[in-house]
Amino acid sequence: ACPYCQDTGWEYVAERTVQRCRCRQDPQRRIERLLQEARIPPRYAQCGFENYEIRNSTQQAAVYICQRLIEDYPNVDRGLLIIGPCGVGKTHLAVATIKELIQKKLVPCLFYDFRDLLKEIQDSYDPLSQESELRILAPVYEAEVLVLDELGAAKPTEWVQDTMTQIINTRYNQKRITIFTSNFLDASTSSTKETLTDRVGERLRSRLHEMCRLVVIEGEDYRLLRR
Repeated sequence: ACPYCQDTGWEYVAERTVQRCRCRQDPQRRIERLLQEARIPPRYAQCGFENYEIRNSTQQAAVYICQRLIEDYPNVDRGLLIIGPCGVGKTHLAVATIKELIQKKLVPCLFYDFRDLLKEIQDSYDPLSQESELRILAPVYEAEVLVLDELGAAKPTEWVQDTMTQIINTRYNQKRITIFTSNFLDASTSSTKETLTDRVGERLRSRLHEMCRLVVIEGEDYRLLRR
């Protein structure tokens, strides 16, 4: 049976809302629409597993974990927290993962750079109404699979912390799959540099570990190696 509609032809997309199940729609047209709606930046549009450069065992392991998530979906209960230094391909793998989820399983996905998301919220701010913020955050809350890129990159002000908490807790409570990337190493793997805990706080770090599988990628910045 189809895991989304149980062969009824209709699937729930929101409370009291149904749509024609993805299994009954024209696959190629739906793939094209889902890729467009995913908001993958043009810089990463060509990212795939086939052109990801594997230089060490941590990158090989990361590819395996991402592909396993695709293979097992929708029977997965955790997303991914992909951390590592700049230039090791964290965003590349996150994009490759959601592209294949779209192309192979017609899963609605959404990509957001966390800093860009914060800017969109700020630019739309209306002191007389919260509707503008909710309009931007609603797709982030509701996306079946979300990539939140560069978590921790923004200066951790109280407003940034509140926004992170709101997004992460909402998706956690709704059991939605989220793929996070971050340049900040986990507290358990870093003793000298600023850590993910320093950027998001201990409570959110704990929540991230509960809702995601930790994927640590090591290596040198491949963009510098190409010069």
